[in-house]
Amino acid sequence: MAAAAVLLAACASPANRAPVEDRAPAGRPAASVAPGAADVAAKALPGAENAGKPGFYAVRPGDTLIRIGLDNGQNWRDIARWNNIENANLIEVGQVLRVVPPGSEPSVASTRPVNPGGRADAKPLEVKPTAAAASAAAAASAPAIVAAAPAPAPAAPREADDDLVWAWPAAGTVAGSFEEGKSKGLAITGKAGDAVLAAADGRVVYAGSGLRGYGNLIIIKHNATYLTAYAHNQALLVKEDQAVRRGQRIAEMGSTDAERVQLHFEVRRQGKPVDPARVLPPR
Repeated sequence: MAAAAVLLAACASPANRAPVEDRAPAGRPAASVAPGAADVAAKALPGAENAGKPGFYAVRPGDTLIRIGLDNGQNWRDIARWNNIENANLIEVGQVLRVVPPGSEPSVASTRPVNPGGRADAKPLEVKPTAAAASAAAAASAPAIVAAAPAPAPAAPREADDDLVWAWPAAGTVAGSFEEGKSKGLAITGKAGDAVLAAADGRVVYAGSGLRGYGNLIIIKHNATYLTAYAHNQALLVKEDQAVRRGQRIAEMGSTDAERVQLHFEVRRQGKPVDPARVLPPR
């Protein structure tokens, strides 16, 4: 009996508890767990304190820094620098990234239409006539009653920027137009090897094939407002951080990640796709 009691006491001792295996994801250290505090909340991801704030973006499944830069109108390398990211391939779902320069306020897209020439339309000041002048004018105009001609329908406002002069990026036929929520740009057809041209002066912020669905892609940042994207090329003729001029040959048309030879051309205003026809000159 005494021997059995000793054996039972030994089994109840804390020193002989069964080990617990902490199955952390591969490549990450296991989180330390305080006794009696299992299943505690995971450590907050970088930038979590900025979630929901203007000028910050929470990483979603499938995101890359290239796509985040395109969707926010920024150079992906700048986003990496602002967030102290050394390896651009290591971002996590839920991580919150700064997508505006430090110390600046997030810009808000202006809805004010700007005419292609960049000049505001002059409007005469309204001058209210005196009572005598109004009576004289009414008397002079009384005999003739002319029906007013219907005013012409106003043209759709064009997106423009005072500092930019635009040109078409390819000479082919437009086979697919911009459609809100469906098509983010124009599809311009042509032959393999046809010239793809910079649509405006700017600087190349991406040249490669790292964005799924775009094939060999070039992204040019023109100013703080506009980016353009040129997809499906068979050859890229410029490099990242290279300055380019409007009309400069930057690529050869191709069919990478596409069913036919074409240029997919996008204009992004503060990261949002807009109809390229609203900035390109009439053909």
